[in-house]
Amino acid sequence: MIVRNFLFAVAVAVVLHCAPSGVLAQSLYTLPDGIETRWASAENPLGKRGEGAQTNGGRKGRPAIPVKAGEQVTLAEVRGSSGTVRRIWATISDRSPAMLRGLKLEIFWDGKAKPAVSVPFGDFFGFGLGRMAPYQSALFASAEGRSFNCYIPMPFRSGMKIVLTNESGKDLELLFYDVDYTLGDKISPNDLYFHAHYRRENPTTLQHDFEILPQISGKGRFLGANLCIQANKKLYLENWWGEGEVKMYLDGDRKWPTLAGTGTEDYVATAWGIQNEYADLYQGSPFVDADKMRACFYRYHIPDPVYFKSDIRVTLQQIGYADDKSAAGPLYQTGAPIYNAGTGLVEKKPGSSGLFERQDDWSSVAFFYLDKAEDDLPPIDPAEKRIQGLASDGPHFGDVK
Repeated sequence: MIVRNFLFAVAVAVVLHCAPSGVLAQSLYTLPDGIETRWASAENPLGKRGEGAQTNGGRKGRPAIPVKAGEQVTLAEVRGSSGTVRRIWATISDRSPAMLRGLKLEIFWDGKAKPAVSVPFGDFFGFGLGRMAPYQSALFASAEGRSFNCYIPMPFRSGMKIVLTNESGKDLELLFYDVDYTLGDKISPNDLYFHAHYRRENPTTLQHDFEILPQISGKGRFLGANLCIQANKKLYLENWWGEGEVKMYLDGDRKWPTLAGTGTEDYVATAWGIQNEYADLYQGSPFVDADKMRACFYRYHIPDPVYFKSDIRVTLQQIGYADDKSAAGPLYQTGAPIYNAGTGLVEKKPGSSGLFERQDDWSSVAFFYLDKAEDDLPPIDPAEKRIQGLASDGPHFGDVK
């Protein structure tokens, strides 16, 4: 435990040095000039000085708020000031898969009309399949599998707004939250805006790599991604799904990428499959269901920054491996055509082993910093599409009793 806490402290130090210049990189004992601390919560939604916790005479009169079906609530808002969002914490009374994907979290910078962040609530915090578990990383955490924490520093120059919309189709009885931020931060010309983009394909298309981040223009840094898969067990039985490579196309790359990985599990720093839950500072898999072949995992490029100067695109191949002599069983029992991984669609010969093309249910949230407060990415899918086909069977950690 002591070693792990030390490593986490080191990770926090690294994150601080990646933050806006002059904001978080100062020593813990230094008092910066002109910076004020604010918390936005149900007790003080606008973070106003000297106006918190007035309901019920200050005796915990408004610790939480309901969010009715279709309702949009503003969690925090700043106008006419620079600052930095330092931490977001929340918990909700309904942590079902449908609610976690049905809640939409949006963040706007500097009064812009288009959100820089537009994601399902659960996916943003690493619980894309609605299965919660305790975990801790350098950027996100859930202490006992019932809360949501984000520590990504998010600078702004003239304002910010954080909005939550309930698109689940049912009322949320209780939302507890606080957004911790500072005002008056000195934001340098090289400090970037935080963005997050959600994607889902169900199923993916043969030989068309899943786009974790579609091509965007501008200067910035790719921070990493939360990823989830629900493997197509009906079509591919229990054969391994994760041979696909992560590829990053940088600064004019089109046909071939500059950055290319190996297997999917290699990208999240494990090996020979993803067999169990684990949580490290920069990579992990908080949820693994080996029987139903579904999992959520993450990779954050903090010690290994990915910079881009004009554009970036990040993809993941859908390639599996079959060994017809293994317990996974022959791939040809389903009667569907199975294609070799490679150029064109060439059917595998019955009884042969090796790499093959797959179609599965993939979803992701990509995190990146950009030199613009808005991006040109498409809007988030409607809630019906986000939730459709999302398994809701059986109890899972964090269920409301």
